[in-house]
Amino acid sequence: MTATEVPVEGLTISAAAELSGLSVDTLRYYEKEGLTLHRPQRSSSGQRRYTEQNVKWFGTLVMLRKTGMPIRELKRFVELHRQEDSEPQRLAILQTHRLHVLKQLHEVQTHLEAINNKIDHYQNTIKGQSSRTGQRS
Repeated sequence: MTATEVPVEGLTISAAAELSGLSVDTLRYYEKEGLTLHRPQRSSSGQRRYTEQNVKWFGTLVMLRKTGMPIRELKRFVELHRQEDSEPQRLAILQTHRLHVLKQLHEVQTHLEAINNKIDHYQNTIKGQSSRTGQRS
């Protein structure tokens, strides 16, 4: 099931969690913290029912959190999202976050290069030991 295949009656919290890649506890936490754009509807039995729009928004939250956006910034972004004509402020938040992600990416690339150098070193060391051992036989 993809985000565009949400049934008309909506998804249960467990189905929405599975589809979005979040845990049920995380969805409840995001709701409690006001990070959802809209509170989910409730079924006649009182169960949360999430719409396609809810699930798409969870995808945005997942992307921002996985790239390191703090909860306080997420809250600010959501608050602004609820306000009309707040696009410039939302853009500023995303641009600042983008700079943070680019810095992280550069650091990870630098660390990866160091790891690759260590791997090369150990492979060469092992290869040298193997050739020396092979010569003595």
